[in-house]
Amino acid sequence: MEVLLYLIPAALILGGSGLIAFLWSMKNGQYDDLEGAKWRILDDGDLPDDHARTAGPDAK
Repeated sequence: MEVLLYLIPAALILGGSGLIAFLWSMKNGQYDDLEGAKWRILDDGDLPDDHARTAGPDAK
C-alpha cells in the first residue's frame, strides 16, 4: 500500500502533462486542417517536374 504514495502522484503528474500538451496543441492549431492530411499523402511532390508530367502507368 505504500507504493500508492508514489503511484497516485505520478499518475496525476503524467495525466496533467498530457492534458497540458493536448491543450497546447489545440491552441497552436495542430488540428485545424483535418482534410488536408489525407490528401497530402496522395501528392507526388517528391517526383521531379519532368517525370511527374510524363510518367504514365507503363512508364519505366
